[in-house]
Amino acid sequence: MRAIWSGEITFGLVNVPVKLYGATRSHDISFHQVHDEDHGRIRYQRTCEVCGREIDYEHIDKAYDDGDKTVVLTDEELDALPAEDNDEIDVVQFVPSDQVDPILLGTSYFLEPVGRSAKAYVLLRRTLEETERTAVVTFTLRTKTRLGVLRIHGDLLALQTLRWPKDLKEVDFGPKKSKISSKELAMSASLVEQFSDDFDPEQFTDEYQAQLRELVDAKLEQGDSVDTDATFGKDSSKDEADAAGGGGKVISLMDALERSVQKRRGSGSSPAQQKDETEKKGSGPTRKKSDSAKKSSHSTASSAKSSGASKKSGGSKKSGGSGKSSASKSSGSSKKSGSSAKSTGTKTKAPKAKKAAKKSSGSSAERSKKSA
Repeated sequence: MRAIWSGEITFGLVNVPVKLYGATRSHDISFHQVHDEDHGRIRYQRTCEVCGREIDYEHIDKAYDDGDKTVVLTDEELDALPAEDNDEIDVVQFVPSDQVDPILLGTSYFLEPVGRSAKAYVLLRRTLEETERTAVVTFTLRTKTRLGVLRIHGDLLALQTLRWPKDLKEVDFGPKKSKISSKELAMSASLVEQFSDDFDPEQFTDEYQAQLRELVDAKLEQGDSVDTDATFGKDSSKDEADAAGGGGKVISLMDALERSVQKRRGSGSSPAQQKDETEKKGSGPTRKKSDSAKKSSHSTASSAKSSGASKKSGGSKKSGGSGKSSASKSSGSSKKSGSSAKSTGTKTKAPKAKKAAKKSSGSSAERSKKSA
């Protein structure tokens, strides 16, 4: 257990250091609210009525409204009050236990002795037991000054809060006067005697909570349930909501956009990705076509060069009476044709061009001799 308060019980000059623990807990099944259509959780937001935004606890102050004016109290002002620093359970009087009206009793707490020695703690408990008295105390808990009583609970001291007298409502109704006969009173006393017994709280059970638990367990076994994570939905972007004033329409719009994007991603790639993939797929054939076009243009150019070279070599044959000059021209043309053959990649044409050049040079020499 975790202590919720620590301090001292003081009466006279006696101080009893103690820690305070909650003595009770709720056994009720806790519920939360959900939307009946999609089972989404319903939450309550701390919304400012001026700016319309949801406010964190650290930015919330306490205020008192007297009708026309509102007084705002900060945490610093409340912490400065004397009651805030009070860590004592101050015994103001010891009263007979039967004088404490149960209607005033409130929340119960256990007190644990603190320190090496528990002698003062045990002494106080034994004193209350022997004198059949209850100690009326005042203390501060959770920023409020409270009235309470110290009672005995087994070997422990129990602290129980008391409601202030002003907390009890005044009523203006009551039973009308009725005449009760002695016979009716005797029969009622006999009935009470039949139901008389020692009080044992363990024999009583909360039948409603027990049946409610059976209903919940049965629905779980039958699979009549929904996934808990699905009830929370998606986390909306608070920054965008705060920037836009925290309106519900902005949140709904952001939800719709996010769902649309995720749905698009789930169905396939985005339009940009599809475009990139299309370009990648089309780049292969396009490159092949461009490469083939380059090769065809290159072969066309080389064929044009070879045809030009052959024309030049034909021209050298026609100039038979030019002698050595024509022979040199024809040999130059044959060299050009040889170089063009090398550029086109047909190495077999180069030797043929050289033989033709030799034959043409020989025939031109013979003709020159004859003319001489």
